[in-house]
Amino acid sequence: MRRRRAAGGGGARAGAPLGGAPDPNPSVGRPAGRGAGSAGPGPLPAPSPALRSPALALDQAPDVFVLRVLLEETGEMFQVAHCHSDMTVRELKEELELVVGVPLDLQRLQYLDQGVLMDDTTLKFHDVVPGGIISLCIWHYDGWTELILAAVEGDPSKLSCLAVDEDSVYQTANSKHLGGERRKEWICQRAFVALYITSHRGHPDAVQYLLEHGADCLQRTPMGRTALHAAGAMGRLDCINLLLNHGASVTDKDARGETPMSIARRMNRRHSERRMFLFYWMTKSGTTDPKKLLANQVSHRVKGGFGSKKGPI
Repeated sequence: MRRRRAAGGGGARAGAPLGGAPDPNPSVGRPAGRGAGSAGPGPLPAPSPALRSPALALDQAPDVFVLRVLLEETGEMFQVAHCHSDMTVRELKEELELVVGVPLDLQRLQYLDQGVLMDDTTLKFHDVVPGGIISLCIWHYDGWTELILAAVEGDPSKLSCLAVDEDSVYQTANSKHLGGERRKEWICQRAFVALYITSHRGHPDAVQYLLEHGADCLQRTPMGRTALHAAGAMGRLDCINLLLNHGASVTDKDARGETPMSIARRMNRRHSERRMFLFYWMTKSGTTDPKKLLANQVSHRVKGGFGSKKGPI
């Protein structure tokens, strides 16, 4: 039987988030080719096999640490904060929905040469060390790899050829046996996954194309997250505006009870949080003009402060 090594104080901390935003260091967590002002994840140079070996024994591991995740199909490297040795693979996948932007049911995680990591096992069980590199692969069935690569690139012309709308003639071995409503559901799911990823990566042209061709901005991942959760997590203001204008909800909660606004706050995307907060109050007040909303608030405060006073001041 394989020996398991104990981690020193690796238990979960109450109230602490399971994952985190990409490293704020400007040299880490930015897509290749983006400027210094861009927010979001991005590739570091792909590591050599030697760099994937454990660097720190688990009995010396800190309670909370950072892991690196390599998306094998694109070569992008991401960082996941607030990991701990008793964290399950499922919990890691839940956070990767936000950090990497791939729904957890399409994720396949591997560490070193251990094969696919099972959801109910822990990082400690697999001897995952702080700073270690987890490989994330896309499940190679039903054309998901091609679709996700096109969504990461954000090219509407490529997405249009991959069954994200009902006019597409694209087929997989599975979809050939689908007809009627079942095929519509299959296309709807593909369109949503493409919308989720393009919103996460900040491709407004692709988001616009998908929304105009029927992608549902209220559809959810297995974690209950919408495309607005993904855009809010990464601070993609252009995509947030598009999603809000097509009916996305700022109050939808995921399986952890987080709204797009609270996720933006947790990941320190202040401008995104403010944009969604402003949209929320504009909707409640029935106005589409932010200046009118501000004027109404000022007027309300003035009346509340001085309305009861009589006579000259």
